Amino acid sequence: MTLTPDQVRARWAGLRAHDLPTHGGRTLAYVYDSGRPEVDAVAREAMAEFAATNGLDPTAFGSLAVMEHEVVSFVADLLDAPAGFAGSVTSGGTESCLLAVLAARDARPDLIRPQIIAPTTVHAAFHKAAHLFGLDLHLVDVDPVTFRADPPAMVAALTERTVLVVVSAPSYAHGVVDPVAPIAGEAAARGIRCHVDACIGGFVLPFLDGPAASAPEWSFAVPGVTSISADLHKYGYAPKGASVLVHRSNALRHSQFWATADWPGYGVVNSTLQSTKSGGPLAAAWSTVQLLGRDGYAALATAARQAALTVAREAAHIPGVRLLAPPDSTLVALAADGSCDVYTVCDELLARGWFAQPQLPFDGGEASLHLSLSAATASVLPEFLEALRDAVRAGIAAGPVRLDPALVQLLGSLDPASLDEQAVTGLLAAAGLSGGEDGIRLPSRMAQVNALLAACPVPLREALLVAVVERL
Repeated sequence: MTLTPDQVRARWAGLRAHDLPTHGGRTLAYVYDSGRPEVDAVAREAMAEFAATNGLDPTAFGSLAVMEHEVVSFVADLLDAPAGFAGSVTSGGTESCLLAVLAARDARPDLIRPQIIAPTTVHAAFHKAAHLFGLDLHLVDVDPVTFRADPPAMVAALTERTVLVVVSAPSYAHGVVDPVAPIAGEAAARGIRCHVDACIGGFVLPFLDGPAASAPEWSFAVPGVTSISADLHKYGYAPKGASVLVHRSNALRHSQFWATADWPGYGVVNSTLQSTKSGGPLAAAWSTVQLLGRDGYAALATAARQAALTVAREAAHIPGVRLLAPPDSTLVALAADGSCDVYTVCDELLARGWFAQPQLPFDGGEASLHLSLSAATASVLPEFLEALRDAVRAGIAAGPVRLDPALVQLLGSLDPASLDEQAVTGLLAAAGLSGGEDGIRLPSRMAQVNALLAACPVPLREALLVAVVERL
């Protein structure tokens, strides 16, 4: 059975009906809204216009080579890259981070099991990179008060096998910038690369100065920084599917490339992990950059930064929650004081039309509520703050989610590798995730689910997260 164009449009409208909104500033994770509909409209046009082009071969689609060069140059200038820099447009922050790791690994073919040194707050993409590319990831505890990387501890962790040190600008979970300079400097002294993950800060931090600036130095202006990632589809406000990885020099980027002529087809050269890649996301990102320019990004960054500072300030006057760390950029993390829990607060916010992201406790820490403030959120900030106050009051009235102590004890004793299908289904049902043979359906409120996941040891938590997504 085939559908008419109008039926297809009606079908996708129906499927989208229960998705989070991508515009309006009410989704405080996953999407980033500039509040500039005319920019979004042109970017969507570019996405469609270039959707069928293929970035695999820049000699076949020269337009994409020009666009990539111009986008990388624009971003490199924001990041204080020196003359001789080189970069690539990727599909997103994870791919940019993966490529930084891959380039560092392949530049040292003499090492059997190379190593990454990173703070415990480093983005999960580096866990994935270590898993995929066969490196050891050594995580170093951060300062327990500031949540920033600890330079002496990071330096002490360096070994002869270390090929890459990673720091964040800012870290996703807490919104703070690591002290890059002492870490990058010592790495450089030992001939080790240093990557700054500025995926979420690369289009904000360059525009903060005066009272709005609180972060340590983090860009290529810091000696020893060898590569930086910055996402166009976050605070670059481009449609999804575009990030930039910039290396200090082409020599450093060289080991990122992969090529083969050892087969009977065409010669293959890949600058990223993808071979075939639609030119749509690149064209949309290029168009967004052309329309906004430095002045546009400066205005958007300032608006989002002021929104974050306002939320951080007002949170101090909301009984039941507190700020985890003063934000260095546009990310705010709040914790609960025990009179309520962040899982219930997130549910209550969603019931009021706002999506906030719950972050599960890690390494003895506490659960938190994550907010990514975008420029569009700044225009509706009074509404959000009122919703947050109401949500916390409702969370206090409901009280924290309570789990059966016997269940918590059971969770601590389970070996994920030994769980069969029936046991996994039972655990999901205990969290309120039930369903038939066609999978499971998420409940309207997720506090019970998140509380159960929080009570699990990390390996079991990971197994259950996989089980949920498999069944969805």
